[in-house]
Amino acid sequence: MTSAGSGLDPDISPRYARLQVHRVAERNGLPVERVERLVEEHTRGRTPGFIGEPRVSVLELGIGLGALLETS
Repeated sequence: MTSAGSGLDPDISPRYARLQVHRVAERNGLPVERVERLVEEHTRGRTPGFIGEPRVSVLELGIGLGALLETS
């Protein structure tokens, strides 16, 4: 996954993460469904339920992808 455009934000929107799912799956030889599930697993909601927007941690997603690649 690529980071936010500014390069400073540790999170990206779930929509932006989903836009990259097919590319990430193809480049890593993974099923698209598994990468989609990984994005969902690392999507956090609003804080504390009403402030901000849902987000995906690029760091956590990258770690999850690395762990997935080690087991596949």
